[in-house]
Amino acid sequence: MLSEREILSLHRTITGARSVSGEEEALADFLEGLLRRNGVKPSRIGNSLLATVGQGPVLLLDTHLDTVPPAPGWTRDPWAVESVDGRIYGLGSNDAKASVAAMTVAFLAYREADLPFTLALALVEGEETRGTGTEAVLAELSRRGMPPAAAVVGEPTGLDVAVAQKGLMVLELAAKGDACHAAHAAALGATNAARRLAHDLVALEAVDFGPPHPQLGPITLEPTVVRAGTARNVVPGEATAVLDVRTTPALDRKQIVERIGRVVAGEVRVLSDRLVPRETPEDSGLVAAALRARPQARLFGSATLSDMVFMDGIPVVKCGPGRTERSHTPDEYVLEEEVLDGARFYTRLVRAFAEMREEAAA
Repeated sequence: MLSEREILSLHRTITGARSVSGEEEALADFLEGLLRRNGVKPSRIGNSLLATVGQGPVLLLDTHLDTVPPAPGWTRDPWAVESVDGRIYGLGSNDAKASVAAMTVAFLAYREADLPFTLALALVEGEETRGTGTEAVLAELSRRGMPPAAAVVGEPTGLDVAVAQKGLMVLELAAKGDACHAAHAAALGATNAARRLAHDLVALEAVDFGPPHPQLGPITLEPTVVRAGTARNVVPGEATAVLDVRTTPALDRKQIVERIGRVVAGEVRVLSDRLVPRETPEDSGLVAAALRARPQARLFGSATLSDMVFMDGIPVVKCGPGRTERSHTPDEYVLEEEVLDGARFYTRLVRAFAEMREEAAA
């Protein structure tokens, strides 16, 4: 494995490379060159990289190159990386370039090892937008006849292990009314769509989604964007609210829509339902390997989205250095020791996964 100084230098270099979603090319170029200098020939899929070593079932290490744009409130240059008292400041230093550095180091540690499986490294574009990078990598692995047998998604979790992740449904609640001049509405007996929507928004508090999921807790619903009216003196003929629904495996998407529909008078429309929840059994071999690599890790369910959502039908965990609370914040930072711990953890996890496969085959 690289020395601590080399790991931190790699992390600072990639953090200093601008890679806001849609601008990942330069960072992908740098990392492709790094892998090639170390004897690995990655495939380039757009501005995502896919590298593999070994043969057999695939263990995929997947994390993302892109960042969100800098949030308002930065007091330093987001791309001028600074290390101050053990904190590394820079946009993406925590989310998720700590994972990029740590997974890359772990992958290179096994580039000449005799593993009982294929180790794959995916450094992907577009995670902060639509997940296009991971989707393209999974499609390429499928095309090669190498679908992952297990996957680790690198996101800042404090190296605790997320064995489940909530999904997201985006719904629209629409109320109909009678558009007319506001001065005549009472005399005409016109129905005001804004009032109807207001009643429905209050009624949403009575939706029963059933008992909470053991890891993910309850399904949650929040109205986020409310629209009504076209002019000050016109009674709105339609009023709408966007509903952000964080889902669990407790109910399928159709059941969620049906339960909302029972308590509202308006129409419930599905705007997006592709981001489904995921969960991995706690007794799976992948989880056991993660705990062998880090016995003190906490198993938990994650409310935030990641490319874990695209890992359909395989054991997958989300785990990485850094803290999710620092993601997308001004003056984002990660601790130097967190980056080093991440590299050690991923390296031990690959070794533990190999040992457990060998033990099972013995």
